Amino acid sequence: MKPPARRSDRRLPAPPRAPQVALIARLLLPAALALSLSAQAAPAASSGKAAAAAPAAAASAWGEGYQLPPKPLQAIVDAPRRPQLALSPRRDLMAMVSTPSLPGIDVVAQPELKLAGLRIHPRVRAASRFSFGSGLELLQIASGKTVQIDGLPSPLSLATLQWSPDQRWLAFNRVDAASGANELWLVELETRRARKLVANLNTVVGRGYDWMPDSRRLLVRLQPEGQGEAPSAVAVPAGPAVQETQAGGGVRQIRTYQDLLRNESDARLFAYYLRTQLATVDLAGQTAKFGASDLFMGVSASPDGRHVLTTRLERPFSYLVPASMFARRVEVLDAGGRFEYEVARLPLVDGLPTGNDAVPTGPREVQWRADAPATLVWAEAQDGGDPARAAEIRDAVFMQAAPFDKPPQTLARLAARFEGAHWGSGELALIDEFWWKSRQVRQWRIAPDRGDRAPELLREGSSEDRYNDPGTPMTVMDAAGGERLLTGADGNSLYYIGDGASAEGDRPFLDRLDLSDKRRTRLFHSQAPYFERPVAVLDDAAKGLLTLRESPTEPANLQRRELGGDAAPVALTHFPHPTPQLRDIKKELIRYKRNDGVELTANLYLPPDYDAKRDGPLPMLMYAYPAEFKSADAASQVIGSPYEFNAVSYWGPLPYLAMGYAVLDNPTMPIVGEGEREPNDTYIQQLTASAQAAVDEVVRRGVADRNRIAVSGHSYGAFMTANLLAHTRLFKAGIARSGAYNRTLTPFGFQAEERNYWQAQPTYEAMSPFNFADKIKDPLLLIHGEQDNNSGTFPIQSERMYAAIKGLGGKARLVMLPNESHGYRARESILHLLAETNRWLETYVKNAKPEAAGQGTKAAK
Repeated sequence: MKPPARRSDRRLPAPPRAPQVALIARLLLPAALALSLSAQAAPAASSGKAAAAAPAAAASAWGEGYQLPPKPLQAIVDAPRRPQLALSPRRDLMAMVSTPSLPGIDVVAQPELKLAGLRIHPRVRAASRFSFGSGLELLQIASGKTVQIDGLPSPLSLATLQWSPDQRWLAFNRVDAASGANELWLVELETRRARKLVANLNTVVGRGYDWMPDSRRLLVRLQPEGQGEAPSAVAVPAGPAVQETQAGGGVRQIRTYQDLLRNESDARLFAYYLRTQLATVDLAGQTAKFGASDLFMGVSASPDGRHVLTTRLERPFSYLVPASMFARRVEVLDAGGRFEYEVARLPLVDGLPTGNDAVPTGPREVQWRADAPATLVWAEAQDGGDPARAAEIRDAVFMQAAPFDKPPQTLARLAARFEGAHWGSGELALIDEFWWKSRQVRQWRIAPDRGDRAPELLREGSSEDRYNDPGTPMTVMDAAGGERLLTGADGNSLYYIGDGASAEGDRPFLDRLDLSDKRRTRLFHSQAPYFERPVAVLDDAAKGLLTLRESPTEPANLQRRELGGDAAPVALTHFPHPTPQLRDIKKELIRYKRNDGVELTANLYLPPDYDAKRDGPLPMLMYAYPAEFKSADAASQVIGSPYEFNAVSYWGPLPYLAMGYAVLDNPTMPIVGEGEREPNDTYIQQLTASAQAAVDEVVRRGVADRNRIAVSGHSYGAFMTANLLAHTRLFKAGIARSGAYNRTLTPFGFQAEERNYWQAQPTYEAMSPFNFADKIKDPLLLIHGEQDNNSGTFPIQSERMYAAIKGLGGKARLVMLPNESHGYRARESILHLLAETNRWLETYVKNAKPEAAGQGTKAAK
């Protein structure tokens, strides 16, 4: 069971990018589990001198080879990691996948192709990933007992897993680079044994397998037989790569994508690795090919199993945009793999109209309706995909049932962009719509099989208003494997899970919504001193509830609750504290105001055994990430909870608590643009005001020394860091990781900025810290992955920023991590990151000399 994630299909997807390790790890995953944070092994780090507070003069010598941070920081990197979880369709079993330590640089440095916005591991014909699950077992929800599985391969190298609809089987994908294996395995629940089903999957795009609705077969993507060797790169080019625009095409925004095709040689190589043979495989391992091999980007079976929806790319490819924007055909094949119906033939999308509400024309997000045997559903823009064009109806949602011989029916007409659907039955479905410009969201109740019934509005409000967010409807897997709305025993109520944001912090909840009178009944609400998140309703009457409960000193563990009584919850798991040496760190959710009245929040962390009155102010590290808002009230809302587990991840700022620093984590940096005003037109003023307020507050509390505070951030947080050093003297030093510093290199928008450079040239230039490199007077550490694949954060951004500061006589250090993308993956890279950061803080913050007499404290320039 899971609340479906909010879709963002109003814009074309960016190419896949590496996860930001600890930032995106989720304890509970949906039935289709995709692990990218675990590893087959954790090789020992390369030898290197332990980090020390070296003087600046020794910087060049210190930079040779991978470095190790002090022992307390190493212990955080190598701390045990909690397993990943996947709930079964009947909600009585949980698959638990062990998550081992980080992979070594020898694993991360394996060959990798960068083609059309994809990163491909050529030996195993899979999307690049360097870490995999190392163990698999089952947890019984009723008893809390674990069940071992026999016959698992060694190494397990588990990449993804999926329960069969009837829950008799658990399928998982094994990818082992050492042997070149890309295999599909099955676990039989009755015998608790695993066995290999089929080899040579193609998982360059997608999971590579899906259960058919009958739970007796799987639809798989295989490497084509007889394809031969991959085409070799052409040493002597046959000619130049040529692109040409068409006059009169209008303004089209094109994001700064990476890993694009460069020439025809790249195009051939991309087509070779993407080419896939569809097939079905039964439980005995008998394989039947399904049509001809092709360049498939998407494949899904209809709920009745009699049709397959496919999306395949067509030439010519583009050198300007990733594969997600290439020309394609969307078709339906019959049960034998023969062509049945063309849904759409979509051209190359080489740009969109200006604005975050812009979308391509033609059918988009084509999918099967989960509650019907074989009915397609899709959205189409009614305004040409251009948010600047006046239109009462922006999107229409259509559906068309097999045998596809009748015209599509209109399911909904929306004043904003279609955001997704939640299917229940012919009498009940939910449609979500969203308009970025105003942040307005609506949810409609419809009856898909009753065209005469008008849509009913269930929710209307701002996506930024966390305090009034009603939550997300819960779904369960049906007998065919589809996600269906969980309805109450009366058939006329829905269940919603939400964050429960409030002025006291987040208090997750479970509500029942009566569709007759729209009345909500709160069934569960997280209570202090715990932070407890509902995970699954264990029965349709909502008498049983599965939650994840944590506290500042206790990591999240599964609890089984009986609602409506006084019985204490039953603990199902007992995951230990991963960093017991930091169990007693102190956390406080603090609130303060900036000079324009906007209320701000932050998480203040203090080392174990620290007492402000006794020990005095500490050196501090502040770590943040700005966010845009259309409302000052929304920007002032509290984010987070004081009762969440104090998880010390190597990715964020908390490891430096072990080195004696105070930490201010996630101080809100809202950039507000109410009404017709654009947030970024006053970005610098609002950013510096937020930083000033944060510094003033921690100094007022007596926990931080105003002259020993550093600021840090990753990606857009790195951009923030450089700007704060360029426009204030609030900070003694900065650490900026994988950022962008020159906005002329992202001319068609960045982050939430909708306008292009030529529409908002003064804003782009004022926001670029590169333009103010001569104003950066405090030391700036720049860290970047050499192979960053994130849109806009090209490695050259850090290289040019460093060159500017160096040329202007400033103090900076540039660290380029080999074989790393936007999120760093190798153990050696993470250890070196911590060593560099610790040394920078020791040299320029902790051991900084007090300001000269009469100079006064730092202030904004």
